Amino acid sequence: MRTITINTLQTMKAQGEKFAVLTAYDASLAHFICEAEVEVILVGDSLGMVIQGHDTTLPVTTEQVAYHTAAVKRGVKRSLVIADMPFMSYSSEQQALDNATVLMQAGAQMVKLEGGDWLCDTFYLLSERGIPTCAHLGLTPQSVNKFGGYKVQGRDADNAQQILDDALALQDAGADLLVLECVPTQLAREITNALSIPVIGIGAGPDTDGQVLVVYDMLGITPQRTPKFTKNFLLEHEDIPSALQAYVEEVKNGTFPAEEHSYK
Repeated sequence: MRTITINTLQTMKAQGEKFAVLTAYDASLAHFICEAEVEVILVGDSLGMVIQGHDTTLPVTTEQVAYHTAAVKRGVKRSLVIADMPFMSYSSEQQALDNATVLMQAGAQMVKLEGGDWLCDTFYLLSERGIPTCAHLGLTPQSVNKFGGYKVQGRDADNAQQILDDALALQDAGADLLVLECVPTQLAREITNALSIPVIGIGAGPDTDGQVLVVYDMLGITPQRTPKFTKNFLLEHEDIPSALQAYVEEVKNGTFPAEEHSYK
């Protein structure tokens, strides 16, 4: 497997080649994910729920993400490592720059921020300072209390147009990637086609450039009820490496996500 960079993902998008993304929080699992030739590993603030046992991602701190990022980086040889910027760690441009620096120094090669065009100045600043960025639109879990729960976004025309407008604005501000979470398949397809940067889907249908899942969900070791868009790949495979490989293969050949994992 080649070493993955931003340029690798951009080339894959241009050539119509799908890429796989998984979360990881420790060196051991990151090693096996990398060996399965998963292109991107996300050190997600989902660690607050699957590692720490919280109901939301909100209690996670920058220091905690940095700790897990450093651990993941030690287990990775080739995958691109993205670190989530936690709740309220980028409420100002200077705060975003300071906290992104902490995560990059811990081993991240890119940081991910949740939010729309109000973040354009922040994305521009980070990009100008040499910090690669990933935007996150649709269902943004850090805004769960504002949304009133984990709900599909972009089903009405105005909301869908706002997500598209935000995606274009953030791309223009310097975003290198975009994650779309829990949006209708048609909207995800439209945004993916409209953007020149790669788009990663989770609960966004099969037409995005890449797919991401929480690794605990795709291995069936999440104690709580899992979302519709997940699939337990360990059910049909004898060990974790085989399940990881199956996930990569299904993402690349387009059989995952299927219709039952998507929203209309």
